[in-house]
Amino acid sequence: MEISTNDYRVWSEGARIHYEGTMRLSGTEAYAPILELMNNVLATKPAEIILDLTGLEFLNSSGINLLAKFTIEIRKQPDIGVKVLGSKSIPWQSKSLRNLQRLHPALELQIN
Repeated sequence: MEISTNDYRVWSEGARIHYEGTMRLSGTEAYAPILELMNNVLATKPAEIILDLTGLEFLNSSGINLLAKFTIEIRKQPDIGVKVLGSKSIPWQSKSLRNLQRLHPALELQIN
């Protein structure tokens, strides 16, 4: 499944979910199709889900909230691991992605 606009693109390859571009959607409802894509990956019960954010230049607070809620959903299923990939060259990621580890201490965060 893929969600693509002029500003951003989100797609999955197996248990790896890729995010790229700039996501400035207004509120939870606007993020619903992306959450559906994420939940579809979670429903397959993979050993590990990888959230690849290395190409995501900007994510607003509603989008960060989406990642937080999804992290909590993964935490409820202890047999599913989660890895988040970020980029040092994108300032918001170094600050915001570390907060996901507070929600799910087993989350593996790689910011390169």
